[in-house]
Amino acid sequence: MSNWPSDYTTAYTLAAPVERQGVGLHSGATCRVRLQPGSREGYWVGWLAAPAEGLQRLSPGQVSDTRLCTALRLGQRQLATVEHLLAALAGTGVSHAELWVEGGEIPLLDGSALPWVEAIGEAGLAPLGSRNLRPLPTPITRQQGQSFAVALPSNHLHLSAAVDYPQAAIGRQLFSLDLTPEAFVAEVAPARTFGFLEQVEHLKEMGLIQGGALDNALVCDGDRWLNPPLRYADEPVRHKLLDLLGDLALVGLPLAQVFAYRGSHGLHTALATALEATPDEVSPLPLVLSLIHI
Repeated sequence: MSNWPSDYTTAYTLAAPVERQGVGLHSGATCRVRLQPGSREGYWVGWLAAPAEGLQRLSPGQVSDTRLCTALRLGQRQLATVEHLLAALAGTGVSHAELWVEGGEIPLLDGSALPWVEAIGEAGLAPLGSRNLRPLPTPITRQQGQSFAVALPSNHLHLSAAVDYPQAAIGRQLFSLDLTPEAFVAEVAPARTFGFLEQVEHLKEMGLIQGGALDNALVCDGDRWLNPPLRYADEPVRHKLLDLLGDLALVGLPLAQVFAYRGSHGLHTALATALEATPDEVSPLPLVLSLIHI
């Protein structure tokens, strides 16, 4: 699909089903997802092995773990690493979709949202009419240590992300972009997840990143990358923005200015939970995502 929507003022679902299969980042197990058209607003999850269990709409209240990914508790099941797929859906303008899953984790694929964007493009989009976005009536702030996220009332959605790492290969980065579906596909979706060489063995001993590899994650070793080249000079902060968008997608995209400094899935989903608690008002104003780059 080469022509993405020009903005976020129209609701879309998928025009056809599409599947992807791959290894889960943390489980190391093969997982499969079938994306299907949806008639109800939001993102709904069902299980390919147990379709009779029906569909559950995703929400921030289902978050059960935020260590290096966003994991959800759905009844007696858990679904981990949802953020890249949700960012792809939200970023390309898909507002109604069903996610039928095999396994307990969303496949990592290449570590970015780009393979999911390609899957959505393969399926195509079907318009569902005008889309109303909820305004934010009052400011919201969430803080965890030196990290914080803030959402301010606005007539458009403005997202910002900043990182500050001691590793010289990353350092301090602040990213800015007026986001449309086309810009998301070009400037955000390809940004890959990243980690640090000195943490790899410890994380594996904890049962995490069992499926991590040099072909699905950038690995930083102080002042260099083990697997260059980067897709962007500031790929780490762009991926943080991708994660922020994916976590906010659990509640939907509000008309607000949102900024996350040294963001994490725990911080992002805490903000999403607070956004979910705001009054459910709607507005026909258009959605624009904007970030600041220095």
